[in-house]
Amino acid sequence: MQKDKSAVLEHLRTQAVPLLLRELYRVFGANTKSEKAEFRAFIKRLEAEGAIEKNETNRYRIPEDEEASESGEKASSHGIAGLLDFSRNGHIAFCAASDGIEYVIFPEDSKYAIHHDLVQIKPSGFYKDWRRAQVVKILQRNQKDVVGILAREGQNYFIIPDDKRMGLRYYLTGAEKPDRLGSELGSKVIAHIVSYPSKKKTPVAKITHYLGSIEDPRVHLPTVIVKHGLPFPEDFPQGVMEEAKRIPDRIFPKDTKNRKDYRNQIVFTIDKETAKDFDDAVGIEKLDNGHYLLGVHIADVSAYVPMDSELDREAYRRGTSTYLLDTVVPMLPLALSNGICSLIENRSRLTLSLEMEVDSNGRLVRYECHEGVIKSKKRLTYTAVNDFLNGNTPSEGAKLFAKNPEIGQALILMDELAKILRENRKSRGAIIEIESGEVEIPLDEVGNALDILVKKRDRAEPFIEEFMLLANETVASIFADKPEAFIYRVHERPDPETLIQLKRYLLALGVQKKLPKEMRSSDIQAYLETLQDHPLKSSIQRLVIRSMKRALYSEENIGHYGLASENYTHFTAPIRRYPDLVVHRMLKGWMKHRPAPYNSEQLTKIARQSSVRERVSSEAEWDLVALKKVNYVSRNLAELYQVVVTNVARFGLFVEVPEKLIPGLIPISTLDDYFVFDEERNILVGERTRKVYKIGDILEVRVKGIDHVRGEIDFELLK
Repeated sequence: MQKDKSAVLEHLRTQAVPLLLRELYRVFGANTKSEKAEFRAFIKRLEAEGAIEKNETNRYRIPEDEEASESGEKASSHGIAGLLDFSRNGHIAFCAASDGIEYVIFPEDSKYAIHHDLVQIKPSGFYKDWRRAQVVKILQRNQKDVVGILAREGQNYFIIPDDKRMGLRYYLTGAEKPDRLGSELGSKVIAHIVSYPSKKKTPVAKITHYLGSIEDPRVHLPTVIVKHGLPFPEDFPQGVMEEAKRIPDRIFPKDTKNRKDYRNQIVFTIDKETAKDFDDAVGIEKLDNGHYLLGVHIADVSAYVPMDSELDREAYRRGTSTYLLDTVVPMLPLALSNGICSLIENRSRLTLSLEMEVDSNGRLVRYECHEGVIKSKKRLTYTAVNDFLNGNTPSEGAKLFAKNPEIGQALILMDELAKILRENRKSRGAIIEIESGEVEIPLDEVGNALDILVKKRDRAEPFIEEFMLLANETVASIFADKPEAFIYRVHERPDPETLIQLKRYLLALGVQKKLPKEMRSSDIQAYLETLQDHPLKSSIQRLVIRSMKRALYSEENIGHYGLASENYTHFTAPIRRYPDLVVHRMLKGWMKHRPAPYNSEQLTKIARQSSVRERVSSEAEWDLVALKKVNYVSRNLAELYQVVVTNVARFGLFVEVPEKLIPGLIPISTLDDYFVFDEERNILVGERTRKVYKIGDILEVRVKGIDHVRGEIDFELLK
């Protein structure tokens, strides 16, 4: 393998068009997995130096500025554009720009742009290891509404946004007199933005909805929807709904022509009790050679959503379905997501089906892809399957499987295969010992949180996960060595600086285990296995997750660090994820030997949009859970809590109620001494008492204060 800067630059200068990374692999002899990783790091260093650049389609070239300077003309960089993504405190923004580079932008360089604005930028040097930029022009304002608190200063009425990324305040239009506001000061309102912040104008908004008191749980859902710019459930454009109405609500014989018929096979769905959109069904049998034949059948959404239709364009804009506790903001209208596309029990449904033969070591021996038709024999729940597998004979699940012994036999085989697949993934270095940190929050009729229940994974949840992972890897491997562009699910290695912070945190916990300088995913997995009985197990697992980069969609295949997978994509959830729908179309094209339906530029755009929409959806889900946790605590103010210190800062102790995963802060001002923060050891030390507070301490606290807007809780120690 050749790693020569001059050779790379000279080769790029001689090319008529920019080159993909995989094309550079071939030219410079990076063939093995390790060689590709080493060469990719070398290319990234050249990019960081500014010697080369990546364009909007992830192709590498000599920077335009260099080429222009050679001809005596300085090229303008103002054509670079991207969405602004401010941090939650609004102190810094990131911009995944059209040149393929992610820039950091500070508020003073944002030219009055707000969160999710589309902007033109120009590079302006570096901030640490980041490329820094300034906003040149605001191209499009994407936030149309603001949700916040109604306030007054003198004769001026204004709204303080819940989201700090939206700016400080939006003044009401002159037409909205105090006696017409219909809402008390301090209450929650939604307003349409009339004018945005600028050098010459203060931002102005007009109230459209009065939600009520910030303590009223009914304000939570609309607050989160508006804050994150989501549509309200079932609020689809007219053209989309008209297309949806034209789609039949059942399968006709002509629809099954040239499809493999699985309707007589034992195929079923397994999902949560509350699920209504069933993307996937599974079936299994044991072959005479001792191998397993696993069938993963995925709803064929592409049969109903043509490319570039109104339905398709709206699904692209939304990117994903968002699950807000007992409410879903769907990617597709309910007639599709809960109807004709959903693999409902005892209904014929069209699928893209993957048959995979797996040996006793968890290795994929062969596979076949088919356009199929299935009829799910049963809509199973995780609870019922777990009861059956764990031998809970008095349960409803046991009665169900007594009447359907063939399904029970299939579940036993699935349980066997899932364990084999899990061990196979573990042996290759995948991280598998991480709990989700998710909670279930049952609500009453007005939205009060009745309880907070930590989700526990049993035997059924992991085996559906293993089957979906295998299906996703199998589909990705089909395209990995083909010249056509594809959309991958990728996960980069963590930054070395982030891993250093993780090691410091573990040291503060008293963990003396020596961790290697270059931490592989297998090293992290090995460490997690030592935490089975640690009181901070869940906190450490979530910290490990935060120390990693976010998984993204990309046209460039760099592998998946956390899964230790060379080729990975998303194929198994086209009802609720747009990239999966794209992958289905590409897989159909490959199966029928047709030209690829997308080119590299289109896939890069789809990958970027889908990654942004996934992040918006996740933040909305987190925010609603935070508000419901605050609601639960506010209704149990007399309760005393035992908390664990999860981190230490200059201003106090971050803590968590482990039984319910309720986070909070003990402000340093509430402690009975003057405490000094020892940054090296990550502890607080009392100046007079010499009392030390450190990560892992277990403390008794009560509630001191609640922020119903931010979803934050302050605790204080019991005296």
